[in-house]
Amino acid sequence: MATQASVRSRAGGRARGAAGTLVSQVSEALRQSIHAGEFQPGARLPSEAQLTEAHGVSRTVVREAIAALRADGLVEPRQGAGVFVLESAPPPIFSPHAIEQAKVSSMLEILELRTAVEVEAAALAALRRSPAQEEAIFERHYDVRARLLAGEPTSEADFALHLAIADATNNTRFREFLEMLGPGLIPRAALMTETRTPGHERYIRQIDEEHGQIVTAISNGDEAEAREAMRRHLKGSQARYRSLLRDVRKIHNISD
Repeated sequence: MATQASVRSRAGGRARGAAGTLVSQVSEALRQSIHAGEFQPGARLPSEAQLTEAHGVSRTVVREAIAALRADGLVEPRQGAGVFVLESAPPPIFSPHAIEQAKVSSMLEILELRTAVEVEAAALAALRRSPAQEEAIFERHYDVRARLLAGEPTSEADFALHLAIADATNNTRFREFLEMLGPGLIPRAALMTETRTPGHERYIRQIDEEHGQIVTAISNGDEAEAREAMRRHLKGSQARYRSLLRDVRKIHNISD
């Protein structure tokens, strides 16, 4: 016989599931309206109160639905003014294997998956790399550094560095895994601004340092340090992305 606690637990689960379904329904309805041109770029969405009434849901559901659109890059909150439709959506995470629009939450999932694979790849590269493969890793590292310092796009160069490390494992499956994800697995574009701010400069130094620690450990044949350096790098990327996710959640402070 079910206890009162288990009954409450199941009821709570159903309530959370129902709320999640409502959030999906509202966000999808708004997404379709945006794609259909009912809300043009630059247009203001109806207020939170108006959306609550129109969809027959709570304010919490509306806020979470808007947050989902914000994470998809479809809308932008402006404090005290409302939520406005953006000019265009961001590119998909996977290219050419696009399966969904790029989202902060999705990139976090990709970074977790990469961590599980690339940490071990770095360790194996430290043990198995050939002189030619070691040279290729250094070349890719210096290429990323040069592009960072020049303020040029670095995603492709960064991807090439990770591929070089995968090659140095001498297990072709590591490269195949990264190629399946594609260059879009490097979250550089979403984390950097076009303006060379002090924060931007610190970011450049941090990325170059993290790469340098990985490359040096592999070159030294230090399996443990290569593993740990790659872990720090990818965990750092997760932390930077979570800061973006926190920014998304600030939408809950938007007024009517």
